Amino acid sequence: MHTPAPTYVLISAARNEADYIEKTIESVIAQTVLPLRWVIVSDGSTDGTDEIVKKYMAKCPWIELIRMPERKERHFAGKANAFNAGYAKVAGLAYDIIGNLDTDVSFDPDYFDFLLRKFTENPKLGVAGTPFREGSFQYDFRYTNIEHVSGQIQMFRRECFAEIGGYAPLKTGGIDLVAVTTARMKGWQTRTFLEKPYFHHRPMSSAQRGVLGASFHGGWVDYLLGCDTLWQLFRCIYRLFKRRPIILWSVWCLAGYGWALVTRPERVVSAEFVQFRKAEERRRLREFFRGNFPDRPVKNHTTH
Repeated sequence: MHTPAPTYVLISAARNEADYIEKTIESVIAQTVLPLRWVIVSDGSTDGTDEIVKKYMAKCPWIELIRMPERKERHFAGKANAFNAGYAKVAGLAYDIIGNLDTDVSFDPDYFDFLLRKFTENPKLGVAGTPFREGSFQYDFRYTNIEHVSGQIQMFRRECFAEIGGYAPLKTGGIDLVAVTTARMKGWQTRTFLEKPYFHHRPMSSAQRGVLGASFHGGWVDYLLGCDTLWQLFRCIYRLFKRRPIILWSVWCLAGYGWALVTRPERVVSAEFVQFRKAEERRRLREFFRGNFPDRPVKNHTTH
């Protein structure tokens, strides 16, 4: 018998995305399978983001806008809180898949149909997504875990999202990593499908801290989120050949992690999470040195 296609909803936390959000809206409207509801949560935007969304709401009744109060403090917990406000709005809907969609991305018209079929094919799949491209940059999946799903677009089976307790409002960041790792801890499969990348239009930058400050802080946060020491060492060595400024970025990232090792700040995840993550990273190191890593992403994608 024919299995009916899963239904899905989308939630987006948007903060001052006027320069990019229209690309995302146009991509969603063009989908071959539309969402039941798309809740866009304006997290105190002041740049015209709300007005752009309202323009499209007139012709797309399945788009809903929520306005969060303006806040002076900038931290990653704000995104989780905004998402949770949208999550509450879809509580009464009958859907199968819930997606977290950043509003600075674009993708092919069959993008969500592609991911929905992956959930249909594998009942154990809890979280799914695809790689992002930013200009000419794309992660090397020999080092980036194919079981991790980047936070710009994360699709969750509804039962999985409920079981992990949704997004944890961590001011340090890493809410996407914690969600996907927790899903695997709970026995769900998670996967990045390499054959359909999407484009990320806002450059990932370190404007608030500067390159070296961001590198040091990143290493510090890696410790707080339970990153394994040996994994961190090899990761920074690898990035010597991939980042600019080459040596300083890796040295300062490792310095931030090392400082946390010395000062021992309280971790923001559970001991069970730390143990699980370290075991995964040690396993991945063993697989890498044995030459066991997934196929590279395809190179012929043309979405822009």
